[in-house]
Formats: sequence, C-alpha cells, structure tokens
Amino acid sequence: MTTEIKLPFDQEYITSFSKDMGEPAWLTELRVKAFEKAEDLPMPRPDKTKITNWNLTQIEKHIVSSEDFSDVNELPEEAKALIDLEKNKTLYIQRNNRPTFLAVSNELKEKGVIFTDIFTAAREYSDLVQKYFMKDAVSVDEHKLTALHAALLNGGVFLYVPKNVELEEPIQAIFLHDDKEANLFNHVLVVAEDNSSIVYVENYVSTVDPENAVFNIVTEVIANANAKIQYGAVDNLAKGVTTYVNRRGIAHRDAKIEWALGFMNDGNTISENTTNLIGDGSYGDTKSVVVGRGEQKQNFTTKVVHFGKNSEGYILKHGVMKESASSIFNGIGKIEHGATKANAEQESRVLMLSEKARGDANPILLIDEDDVTAGHAASVGRVDPLQLYYLMSRGIPKHEAERLVIHGFLAPVVEQLPIEGVKKQLVEIIERKVK
Repeated sequence: MTTEIKLPFDQEYITSFSKDMGEPAWLTELRVKAFEKAEDLPMPRPDKTKITNWNLTQIEKHIVSSEDFSDVNELPEEAKALIDLEKNKTLYIQRNNRPTFLAVSNELKEKGVIFTDIFTAAREYSDLVQKYFMKDAVSVDEHKLTALHAALLNGGVFLYVPKNVELEEPIQAIFLHDDKEANLFNHVLVVAEDNSSIVYVENYVSTVDPENAVFNIVTEVIANANAKIQYGAVDNLAKGVTTYVNRRGIAHRDAKIEWALGFMNDGNTISENTTNLIGDGSYGDTKSVVVGRGEQKQNFTTKVVHFGKNSEGYILKHGVMKESASSIFNGIGKIEHGATKANAEQESRVLMLSEKARGDANPILLIDEDDVTAGHAASVGRVDPLQLYYLMSRGIPKHEAERLVIHGFLAPVVEQLPIEGVKKQLVEIIERKVK
C-alpha cells in the first residue's frame, strides 16, 4: 500500500526545526534520513482494516504555539481531574506540542532519576537518549508512519531510572490537546536500568474536536535485567483525530513489563502493542480495555514475542462496541525457537451493544518450540440475558443492570491503573460512552 505524502515541509524545514530546537547532530541526521525514507516506505497493513482513506500523513501545521501553565489550577477540568499532587509529586504536562509544566519530587532528583521533555533530554542527555531512541524497540524504517514519526517528532517525554532505584511513587504525564490545528508526533521513552522499578501513567486528553488532525504516537519501554516497569495509559482523543499509536517494550533477563491500557478515543485508531521478551525469565502482561461508538473504525494488535527461556506472556483484552462502531482485536503469542519452558496465554472478549456494532477477536499462537505452554480464549457476543435477568429480578432497572454488567466486564483492566484519579476518570469516560 503506497500513500502519497503531501506535506508543506521539506528537508530544509526539518533541518532548520531541529537546529532551532538545539538538537544534537545525530538527531538532526536521523530526522533528515527518516524524511527521505518516508516517501518510499509502504504504509502499515493492519489486518482486516482498510486505511487507504484514513488521514495519517497529511498535515498542514507541524507546530502550534501554546501558552505555559504556571500552575496546575489553570488546567481545564478534564485534565485537572486526573491529578492528585498530594500523592503524585512528579508530573509533566504538555500542551499540544509545548512542554508547559514539570514538577519532579526531591526524592527522584536525589536518586538520579531523569524525567523531562524529549527535547531537553536530547540536548542535555544526548548520549543516553541516542543509545535507546528508535534502536532496539521501534525502528525508523518499519513503514511510512514510523519514518514520518522520526522526521516530524514534535513532542514527548523521557524517563530514566538508574540501577538499583526502586520507586513506588507513580510518575505521571498528561498530553493535552486543546488546539484544533495541532498535530502530534509524540515520543515517549522509558528506560529502567538493572534492578530498578517504576510506575508510569500517561493521559492523552482532547478538549477540542478538530476537523482532521493526525496523532502519531510511539512509545519505547526498555526494562533491563531484573527491572520492573508498570505502564498505564488512557487515550481519550476527539472524533476528528486519526490516531496511530505504537507502544513497544523490551524485557531483558528476569525483567517485567506490565501494561494497563484504556483506549477511549472517538476517532479512527490503529494501535500496535508489542512486548519482546528477550531475556530468560522475562515477563510481559498486557491488559487493555476498549470502548467504541458512533461510526469509528479501530484496529488493535497486541503481541508478545518470546525469545528467552522460561519467559511468561499474558494478554487480556476486553472491548465494548455500540452503535455502528467496529473493531478488530488481534492477540498474538509468538514463541521463538529456543524459548524453552515459555508460557504464552491470551484472552480476548468483545461485547456488542447494538445490531450494527461489530467486533472481531482473533487469537493467534505462533509456536516454533516444543517444550512450551500456550493457550487462548476468545468470545464475541451480546450482554448475557441471564446476567440481566438476575439483576433485574433484584429490582434493578434494565439500563442500570446493563451498566453494571459492562463495568464488571471491563473491571479487570480498569482496576490495574495505579493512580486513583486516572482510574476514576476512566470509569467516568466509560459511563459517558456506553450511555
């Protein structure tokens, strides 16, 4: 699939933008090469989803100007509701393309933790960022969208945890979309060194509905030996935003990566979430929840690839579709040759709340080793009438009974989010979307 790119930018603009941002030479060069490659690389091919008419490449503005927030009280209510500064002392807020607020606790500073916007990180920790940026997790030349991401990078955050540093305090990032002309090429890079642990939660929030915005989001999560990363995210972008999001993790020996992902976008969305279990004894767990409504089309591919011996990978996906929404849910457990004693398990379940809603759950196991354990389960259906009957027989009205069944269905993922404000907000979004 080839898609012509018509951008109001050229190589000279890319170079000039990079220099204006004070980026190191290696990043400028990476951008320029990515821009050249983007023209010829194919688009991704999401299974059973035709994206030829989706706008994932045409943008008019690369950067919009936004004012800083001097205080979190200046945030819109949608964003303010996500924050609990009493408990979360470390917070990053990005307004469209601009880093507008950063607070880092003294504890994190004393332990050598780095948490800052991606541009400051590239300038001040150049060698460290270069070591991990689009190297082992996501490659620039995978397809047209990864190349465009690298070339047009215009936002993001860098989180680095040194060896032997274990943090219980959640670290939070909020990416606020409040300008109809904004397009986002956001990069999140999280690195946990040996024997460290971190909890990171991010929110993408739209307070405006643009006509035709493009969000291209790439996350790279690197868990080195015996490190543990808990990564929570809630995406809540407007109907006029077409989203490509690629979240990918690398787990080395005895490392753990746990994802809790809430997909609440109202626009068309492609999501790729891959965890590569490189090291022996590595562990990956992905829990995701999706609510689709209107006429939106979505495609979700969750993949765990086992390279290491005794590696464990789990996928749990629950989706609710209403009105004319349709979604493809692909769960892939892949065990490579040599990954003896690996365990790959997955479960995908979809509830459809209307006759025109469509959900397609596809569990896939690809096994190239004998001495392993693997299993999968999938179901697509409507709200169980027996559950409704039981609740209604207790005097609960039908609408309220349906709401309770849906919340129970989605709870296994919602409960995994580590920040109460984010969890509460996700519940409220679900309430609003399934009404």
